[in-house]
Amino acid sequence: MLPSPAETARALFRQRHGRPARWVARAPGRVNLIGEHVDYNDGPVLPLAIDAGVVLAGSPRADGLARIWSASLGQLAEFSVAETIRPGAPAWSNYLRGVVAGFQRRGVTVPGFDAVLVSDLPHGSGLSSSAALEVATATLLEALTETTLAPAEKALLCQRAEHEFAGVPCGIMDQFASVFGRKDHVLLLDCRSREVSPIAWPGSEASFLIMDTRVKHRLADGAYAQRRASCELAAKTLGVTSLRDFPVKRLPEAEAKLDPVTFRRVRHVVTEIARTFHAIPTINHNDFHALGKLMAASHASLRDDYEVSCPELDALVRAAEAIGPAGGVLGCRMTGGGFGGSAIALVRPEAVEAVKDAIRNDCRKLFGNEPGFLVTGAAEGAALESGGGLQERPCP
Repeated sequence: MLPSPAETARALFRQRHGRPARWVARAPGRVNLIGEHVDYNDGPVLPLAIDAGVVLAGSPRADGLARIWSASLGQLAEFSVAETIRPGAPAWSNYLRGVVAGFQRRGVTVPGFDAVLVSDLPHGSGLSSSAALEVATATLLEALTETTLAPAEKALLCQRAEHEFAGVPCGIMDQFASVFGRKDHVLLLDCRSREVSPIAWPGSEASFLIMDTRVKHRLADGAYAQRRASCELAAKTLGVTSLRDFPVKRLPEAEAKLDPVTFRRVRHVVTEIARTFHAIPTINHNDFHALGKLMAASHASLRDDYEVSCPELDALVRAAEAIGPAGGVLGCRMTGGGFGGSAIALVRPEAVEAVKDAIRNDCRKLFGNEPGFLVTGAAEGAALESGGGLQERPCP
């Protein structure tokens, strides 16, 4: 058995600092079952926390410095918490800096601290490694400062950190999924009301197979922001507060008012919102045939209308769809922001290894490399570990 990320973080902390870490904070990544690029349009999404994430082992220090060692990158980030926090190098430290700044904005005094960062989430895979880092940091700071944030407040603090310190105008889904995740449940998150409703997932009937293209996306390079700005402009042109308020039946009206590219963006958002609402009863009734059709339509819309897929993602989805229900694949689509990253497939548990082998072989022939695979259930949200073990926050 390999050591867990928490065990690794504890061991590395003791090795670097000669003393045990006082706390270990962990926060999971997330995968989104359906409802892509609608969170910043006030729509519903269906994410789940996954069995991989970010761990921070930490203890306070007396000199007002924050010193965080990234084990995976072999880099040290250092900054003063006694001064105004600003973005800086290395770039990954901005996710932590933004969270510290959020605590300070609330009038919370953050002491200096040492921390060791361990992650089993591949960076750039579309599984929200950035949100997991933010939420793990917030969880550690709650312990360091003896502060308890309401779950939604914690998620929104982390979202603001990503906006201001990483330059990504993300919606609320990633941070909410990492905070609110519940074992064996997907989350219905209404991004307008911020209401979270767990929906039981029949894990014995379908596993989540995440397939990482190993194509790294960069959401801060402008493409994500362009999509969001296009949606906001379209909503203003169409006379609605957000595209959540624009129904599918009015799409002919939108086509008459908008340029072709903007219309396709709108068509994706309003149909994706409808697909997400339609997916809820399919989960409640274990109707994987219908859910698989919704996932296929979602991918086609993201590929053709929203234009955030890529050849590697499309190849993964085609390979999974070619296997189909007869081979154990119940549905597949790209997931996350796009421009690379991962796809998610629903696979019968007994067929997972055969499906992995078939897709691995297809991708090797097409691209000369293999995707990364992660088989996951729906996991619990962020938690703090101390000498007494995991201290789970109560589910809402």
